[in-house]
Amino acid sequence: MPKSDEARKKALFDNEARLSWVLAGLAGLIGAAAFMHTSGYFVTFMTGNTERAILGHFHQQPDTAVAATGLLAAFLSGVFVASWCRRHYWSGHPHGPTLLTTFSLAMASIIDIIRFQGDDAARIDFVPILFVAFGVGALNTSFVKDGEVSVPLSYVTGTLVKLAQGIERHISGGDYADWLGYFLQYASFAFGALLGGLLSMLVAGWAMLITATVVCLVVTGYTYLHLDRHGPLSPS
Repeated sequence: MPKSDEARKKALFDNEARLSWVLAGLAGLIGAAAFMHTSGYFVTFMTGNTERAILGHFHQQPDTAVAATGLLAAFLSGVFVASWCRRHYWSGHPHGPTLLTTFSLAMASIIDIIRFQGDDAARIDFVPILFVAFGVGALNTSFVKDGEVSVPLSYVTGTLVKLAQGIERHISGGDYADWLGYFLQYASFAFGALLGGLLSMLVAGWAMLITATVVCLVVTGYTYLHLDRHGPLSPS
């Protein structure tokens, strides 16, 4: 087996890969919390928000169009701010965006609890969802190579396209490493969404946000204290 192929197969299960599964699952969980406990807002599906922002006006639903536009702006802001911080402040912490996501989720939880104290706490208001969308945008910059995102955590469409292409390459003479990584990424996101859906049947919206915040905080602590110092992306 060529050395490059062997290294590629080992990379399927290294620290970076395992972290990407966790973060993809977190993205799925966050998306489920936002969708199940709101009026159907998307924080991980910017294609859908783009279409809603445009087509809402054709269906006499200007509020839907405005909300989708706000989510797009929040998501883009999250990507921009996290990328800026990576370049200027997080050179020694490649996975620093998880800190920004944790902060965004915590703010969303606090705002949601304050706004719905004494009201229907099962629903999440739109303002906290803007913070969630910002956090998801930041989360998508967790893996960068040569200045570009190398693992788009919530861009499931692109993952499925690469998965199908990898399967074709495997059938045409390649090996399982051509598609397995994309499959595991997709499966992790889907599992996170499933877990979020199950949790939504048991807990209120604010509890879902707190759950996502705690998970993201644990991952952030791990990356800062271990992976970024000793892992493959350490400055040394």
